[in-house]
Amino acid sequence: MQYKRSSALFAEAEKVIPGGVNSPVRAFNAVGGTPIFIKKAKGAYLIDEDNNKYIDYINSWGPMILGHAHKPVVDAVIEKTKLGTSFGTPTEIETKIAKLAVSMVPNIDKIRFVNSGTEACMSAVRLARGYTGKDKIIKFAGCYHGHSDSFLIQAGSGAVTFGSPNSPGVTKGTAQDTLLARFNDIKHVESIVEANKNDIACIIIEPVAGNMGCIPPKEIFLQKLRSLCDANNILLIFDEVMTGFRLAKGGAQELFDISADLVCFGKVIGGGLPVGAFAGRAEIMNHLAPLGPVYQAGTLSGNPLAMAAGLAMLTELNEDKGIYKRLAEKTAYLHKGCEDVLNKYKIPHTINRIGSMISIHFSEAEVVDFETAAKGNNDRFKAFFHGMLKEGVYIAPSAFETWFITDALTYEDLDKTIAACNKVCSTL
Repeated sequence: MQYKRSSALFAEAEKVIPGGVNSPVRAFNAVGGTPIFIKKAKGAYLIDEDNNKYIDYINSWGPMILGHAHKPVVDAVIEKTKLGTSFGTPTEIETKIAKLAVSMVPNIDKIRFVNSGTEACMSAVRLARGYTGKDKIIKFAGCYHGHSDSFLIQAGSGAVTFGSPNSPGVTKGTAQDTLLARFNDIKHVESIVEANKNDIACIIIEPVAGNMGCIPPKEIFLQKLRSLCDANNILLIFDEVMTGFRLAKGGAQELFDISADLVCFGKVIGGGLPVGAFAGRAEIMNHLAPLGPVYQAGTLSGNPLAMAAGLAMLTELNEDKGIYKRLAEKTAYLHKGCEDVLNKYKIPHTINRIGSMISIHFSEAEVVDFETAAKGNNDRFKAFFHGMLKEGVYIAPSAFETWFITDALTYEDLDKTIAACNKVCSTL
């Protein structure tokens, strides 16, 4: 493949944008080479500025669950745009999508829309602190909840990929209020709670980690977290920015039958536009301004274009009874095909999968947390990434990212991906 146009565009971008990108993982630092500049996308495919075509497994990091440029979403945005793009006032469509989201997700009474997953997680933690009157939070090594100061403590994903798991600019005071636990290790969490018994406002977790590759929770891990929070007056926050409306209509709460106190959303809920949200029981959510003392605001929160895209997306997911079964079946098919190839060439690996999230770890050991994810063969991943890219398959340019499956993928696309995997693995 030729990348002349992308290379030229990246050189221009570097002159005016730090690192040439507006989000670090896009820079290809983890895999080497020059990032690909995308011109357009449709369904399961990306077209770059050199007119190369790729089967897409990033899908804008999750939201394109029905495919790129999905007609109902595009049409909804176009029609809403004709009426104005932003008013800074309440609109009816905000209530419509709020009602739909509340009806789809168990255990939430009210929802507040914001502009990103980062903003949703930041606001949920502030609300938890305001509601409980306590300051400390527990997060898990390798879980990424956005770039708010409280979360950039061994944060996984882009932070690890970029080599800055503890970012300069985060104050010591902030870091001291963030307690770091090991994912899937309930004993470790219990020891942290015991040592800080009366100070912890919340535990925030990706119920399925997606920012150290795909890592599902061990059996009853989430249930034990729920019990631990109940016993110690701690709020449990599920960061469902990736899993919400992707693993099930009701997200991880529905899939694992666990009730969180607060839930954060992003990705799918915006239909491809910048939308985040956080939600919970009325008694907690009513602590938000203007009803309560916890302040949170945003000029573009709930803007009509984003709400139109999100409403169209959620409506289709709500009405399509077979969507989650189809997604899981396609992901399982891809899993088996890639696993057969990796086994054929005797390449050490572990594949983690749940629903429509999947990742290949180039390590024989079980991958259950940040420490085990970090033991993967990164040089082999780099070769695999560039080999797949050359074959027209675009996976995340980081070993610490899950792949996202879209319903727009056909089994022919999956077979082409498995064939590409075979060709690349024969050279590893």
